[in-house]
Amino acid sequence: MFEIVLSLCLLANPETCETRLLPVGAADCAQALARAEEIAPDWGDALIAGPFDCVERPNSGMAFAQIAPGVFVHLGQVADVTPDNLGDVANIGFIIGEDSVAVIDAGGSRAVGEAVYLAVRQITEKPISHLILTHMHPDHVMGAEVLIEAGAQVVGHRKLGQALAARAETYETSFARLMGAGFIGSRVPTVGEGIADRAEIDLGGRMLDLVAWETAHSESDVTVFDRQTATLFTGDLVFDAHSPALDGSVMGWLRVLEAMGAPAPARIVPGHGGPVLEWPEGLVDLRRYLLVLRDETRAAVSQGLRLGEAIETVGQSEAAHWALFDLFHPRNVTAAFTELEWE
Repeated sequence: MFEIVLSLCLLANPETCETRLLPVGAADCAQALARAEEIAPDWGDALIAGPFDCVERPNSGMAFAQIAPGVFVHLGQVADVTPDNLGDVANIGFIIGEDSVAVIDAGGSRAVGEAVYLAVRQITEKPISHLILTHMHPDHVMGAEVLIEAGAQVVGHRKLGQALAARAETYETSFARLMGAGFIGSRVPTVGEGIADRAEIDLGGRMLDLVAWETAHSESDVTVFDRQTATLFTGDLVFDAHSPALDGSVMGWLRVLEAMGAPAPARIVPGHGGPVLEWPEGLVDLRRYLLVLRDETRAAVSQGLRLGEAIETVGQSEAAHWALFDLFHPRNVTAAFTELEWE
């Protein structure tokens, strides 16, 4: 099979270039070039796009493990975004049905999205019918456009589109700064109407159950349950090893953790860490963290502490349990303090 690659260079610095892939999946170069003309995006005024080059499909370079029949998971690095990891810092999965494939999350850059596409293609030629984005954060969505170009329909929370549109410029500026040239060609996807409550996806003899939750880790959290293997993809409603990140409601998050285990999963795939955890044991550390955050923030508010003082004291007993604690925990205290001071 053949794919199309091209060079993208910065208009402001034409020597800074990256090679990008268009996911055409064609039997020959004539078909590949024709398909590329159909799906090539508008790269924008800041980039110079080179000519299309037809190549034999490259290897992905991204490792996926089969954790249950037809269920594949990639372990993202437990790290902040850097030029070296290209935003590959969140878990990604895909599920293969009789007719098609659903991908769950798309990574933090176009480069990661390309690697996900190629990894799927190393295992199956079935169409990628759906891309399920578990929430709005950039480390989960910046690779989405590659899979959309490959034919996937984006599925997410009803608040996902609005949340991404409101944050697109901030996310793109931040990740470009953290990643450098490796971010070239990446952008926040445009998504349509999402799930208000529950939805089903039929991959052909394989049903996925999606639930859109109340504001918890974020305002746009969705879980994915594969009925065939009872595998639950939680997105960032569950963290393992990696410090939790609160961009929603600590109270809502605790409620969701109580509610999301019906039907009981055989295993869960968290948004970070793992990548496979037992149920319900896999929730123990996160629930403990959130309870400490809630209770000690409440105590700080009742004692009349200012936010800066609360950040220095709340939840410090958790520091040894989580990677990237110093990066994320102060933000979590800020979010919890803002929520709980008005209880």
